[in-house]
Amino acid sequence: MSETDTPPRAFGAGPPSAFARPSRLKRRLHIAGWIAAAMLALLMVIVAWLAVTAPLSRSLKPIAPPSISLLSADGHLIARRGAIIDRPVTIAELPAHVPQAFMAIEDRRFYSHWGVDPRGIARAAWHNLWSDGSSQGGSTITQQLAKGVFLSSDRTFGRKAREALMAFWLEAWLTKDQILERYLSNVYFGDNVYGLRAAALHYFDRQPERLTIPQAAMLAGLLKAPSRLAPTSNLKGARERGDLVTQAMVEAGYISKAERNVLAPARLRVRETPDPTSGTFFADWVLPQARDRAGAVYGAQNVATTLDWRIQRLAEGAIRRAPLGKAQAALVAMKPDGSVVAMVGGKNYSKSAFNRAVQAKRQPGSTFKLFVYLAAFRAGMTPDDFIEDTPITTGSYRPANHGGKYRGKITLRQAFAASSNVAAVRLTQKVGVDNVIKVARDLGVTAPLTEDLSLALGTSEIPLIELTEAYAAVAAGAYPVLAHGLPPEEQSWFSRLMSRQHRFSDDQLEMIRDLLSSAANRGTGSAAALRTSTFGKTGTTQDSRDAIFVGYAGGLVTAVWIGNDDNSPLPGGAAGGGVPARIWRDFMGRAINEPVEDAPTEEQDSDLVNAIANVTVEAGLGNMSVGLDTEGMTVNVGPAQIRLPIDQPPGPPPRPPPGRSPALLLRASFRPTPMNLRNDALSPFLTEAS
Repeated sequence: MSETDTPPRAFGAGPPSAFARPSRLKRRLHIAGWIAAAMLALLMVIVAWLAVTAPLSRSLKPIAPPSISLLSADGHLIARRGAIIDRPVTIAELPAHVPQAFMAIEDRRFYSHWGVDPRGIARAAWHNLWSDGSSQGGSTITQQLAKGVFLSSDRTFGRKAREALMAFWLEAWLTKDQILERYLSNVYFGDNVYGLRAAALHYFDRQPERLTIPQAAMLAGLLKAPSRLAPTSNLKGARERGDLVTQAMVEAGYISKAERNVLAPARLRVRETPDPTSGTFFADWVLPQARDRAGAVYGAQNVATTLDWRIQRLAEGAIRRAPLGKAQAALVAMKPDGSVVAMVGGKNYSKSAFNRAVQAKRQPGSTFKLFVYLAAFRAGMTPDDFIEDTPITTGSYRPANHGGKYRGKITLRQAFAASSNVAAVRLTQKVGVDNVIKVARDLGVTAPLTEDLSLALGTSEIPLIELTEAYAAVAAGAYPVLAHGLPPEEQSWFSRLMSRQHRFSDDQLEMIRDLLSSAANRGTGSAAALRTSTFGKTGTTQDSRDAIFVGYAGGLVTAVWIGNDDNSPLPGGAAGGGVPARIWRDFMGRAINEPVEDAPTEEQDSDLVNAIANVTVEAGLGNMSVGLDTEGMTVNVGPAQIRLPIDQPPGPPPRPPPGRSPALLLRASFRPTPMNLRNDALSPFLTEAS
């Protein structure tokens, strides 16, 4: 067909166009051009916004020394701390292996990228996706330095974008050596020490120009978690991290494998630096967390904490009013979610800053029975099941009840309320030591636990704060609960998924709360009972070296401990149901706005129990013991046992009239007939286990 031979046009189609119709490829290129132009315009807007909001000019100025002011949740100043700093370092004066150690573990491509390393970001993302929980960061040294000019440590996309823009800005105006010098001279090394020179002097008492490879590697390794890995408190962890750094130096080609193999571990030579005290136990505990969260952020910062100023004052007052004598005391109060609202680590911070609420590990005594009974409930038992409260006569381990008092066959509820030692050991035998340990681990106990039957009586040492976390889990109905002094940071969905709590089953939660209520209201902890629902447990260790009460009421979980720092026995056979329970009641009544009048001392004796009364008489039939409880009477005549239940509808025990304790009601209603009574026959209350 010739060019003049055009096909006929349809009727009404109009004249032919003078322009050729664009091809499909040209149309796509046209659309792509508009999209690219729109994206470029958007990019320019974003860059302009970042340039306005990011303090670019500040990034070239000297970084201000860091300082942190801790504030209570209601705005009161708790403490203000400066930092240990020293002169900046110069790269040309440092041995080559010093900056190489930091680049090997933090940014191997430091001298080749332009401030942001896409390859490093991709590598970190791939590692984090397929790793078993360990994480890597993709930030370069330049980005980490850029982070230091911000006055907040939020992890939003906008913040990261400004950080990247500032990294490009720093790379444009400073040399690589200047960037590295600024970074090393200001980064945080734990122990409130900032900058390489200050860290070298603090940990090794030498200038950074004289650091060895192991010393430089240890310091470089601290940057991942400065407070947690500080060698003054975690030398093993710091050395292990240092080994990873030297391995990274081999992989980066800075040292040979043979050189690495002959390196000796770095040895500390801590240089004591005057350290201004913060003034409170809580501030000392939370400051490392605040510094870790701030990271490389410099300048003055105000950090809000979870502390409640009013409740803290009440806790200090309760400890101050207690008749402690020469003994020490500690108190931790937290919400069921783990937010610590009050902390007292000793009687007088100015005389001793040792935090007995966090740093001390003491035996928890019978408060550990929480885990034993929870293990029993997991195994299918109930509070109404029976357990033998009789001497254990087989095996190598033969614990005894306090005072040598036994009740025969009793329910788990009665055994928990009276804090029977032999019952707890029999339960541990029944469910297995491993299952008891499993419960303790589930509820957040990280301290080493002995794998024998003595564990049931709380012979393994546990920090008071971990014990409080475990009881907080029962209050919350979910575990584990982690104590924290700073408001939780916003987590990614993946982090929330991995750290989610587990719920107690409804039956198990109801049963353990039943027992804690029984112990706190009708058992060894009755001196702590409030008008509101009270749950708790007493603990007393061998020879009364430790006395503890831990429990919850009104949305607050509190643990109280008293003891001597030298682990010597407390005078007078002190027990958890005595002074600790009275401190707990004094504090909690005020904290939850339920003022309580102090009952006379003789009515709050630690040896008063209104749950079970025991009388032993010598009759012609032989030794006879009579046990009274809220459900009836148990009579033991020699080896025989008679149970006389009370035929009445179940219900809560009657509350005593104002001014009279339940134990006095028991005394009034029980009058033994004159017989040949032993000296302990009229002791109406059994204190808890040793």
